Amino acid sequence: MSETVMHVAGTSPYDVVVGRDLLDRLPSLLGGGVERVAVVHAEPQTDHARPVVEALAPHVEVLAVPVPDGEAAKTAEVAQRCWELLGEHGFTRSDAVVTVGGGAVTDLGGFVAATWLRGVRVVHVPTTLLGMVDAAVGGKTGINTAAGKNLVGSFHEPGGVLCDLATLDTLPPADLAAGLAEVVKCGFIADPAILELVEEHEPGDLTPHGPVVRELVERAVRVKVDVVTADLRETGGSGGHPGREVLNYGHTLGHAIERHEGYRMRHGDAVAVGCVYAAELAGRAGVLAPEVVARHRDVLARVGLPTSYDAASFEELHATMKVDKKARGSRLRFVVLRGLADPVILEGPSEEHLRAAYDAIAGGAA
Repeated sequence: MSETVMHVAGTSPYDVVVGRDLLDRLPSLLGGGVERVAVVHAEPQTDHARPVVEALAPHVEVLAVPVPDGEAAKTAEVAQRCWELLGEHGFTRSDAVVTVGGGAVTDLGGFVAATWLRGVRVVHVPTTLLGMVDAAVGGKTGINTAAGKNLVGSFHEPGGVLCDLATLDTLPPADLAAGLAEVVKCGFIADPAILELVEEHEPGDLTPHGPVVRELVERAVRVKVDVVTADLRETGGSGGHPGREVLNYGHTLGHAIERHEGYRMRHGDAVAVGCVYAAELAGRAGVLAPEVVARHRDVLARVGLPTSYDAASFEELHATMKVDKKARGSRLRFVVLRGLADPVILEGPSEEHLRAAYDAIAGGAA
């Protein structure tokens, strides 16, 4: 099957390539003049990193940089270890970083590339569905602190992204489902055809080998490409559209849940609950019809994602949401929907509505 190339325009344009067996494209995405490449990968992802190293070795000097798995990689200590390795091996401004793995490695590796010598080239090779449709596209990088998720970071656009669907063949079903949370999110905020694809096909048909997952990936990536091209640095959209902030749909509560869980909960699982919460909040604020609120639960549950949560009190999560990146002063901001593909910002919702929406998701928890 041929590859699909989506171009991200802007001051630093790049291509997102979707297909299978794409590693031969990697050297060209790095560009000329690169002598050294650091391949940053999660320790359990050695099997995926090895072919990347082998593809690069005939062309450049390669340094493999294993890091902890998952959110444990996104710390200042791990970033510092990466910087020290780059220094020890003489990485210059013309050298590059390649990330191999899920969203956490993409966030960390992108941050290391953004901050080493004030910015070196980075190419992402996401090996999870979540990484392909979310972290790898758009140039956001970041690490976590005790105060919350992704509070330290920068914008650093990649030189390219390779979404090789072959890497999903061995992805555990729970991780595939977690990635579908971000895909479904794109359906609600911009492309309802995604929702229809999920609803029209049996969950068992959503496998990396089949055409449905490929179309879902391409549609979700296209949504993100269109959004970030129009509003790279999250300065706002036009005509009432939230701009890039729309990609945070479901993330305000989702990030709060992740922090409460010590980042042991999958990002996609937390975002799925967060999307249901945002829908319940919009319903209580009188801006979203009940049938669209209910559709959130139906579609997310259909792909095996959680739609309820009660392991923390409203007060605990409310306090965490107040330090979310999207807050302004003491006022919470939520991306909500007025209808399918019709997002707006709900600023300063009442505590009554916030609490009632949480009661709705907590009441359905097992």
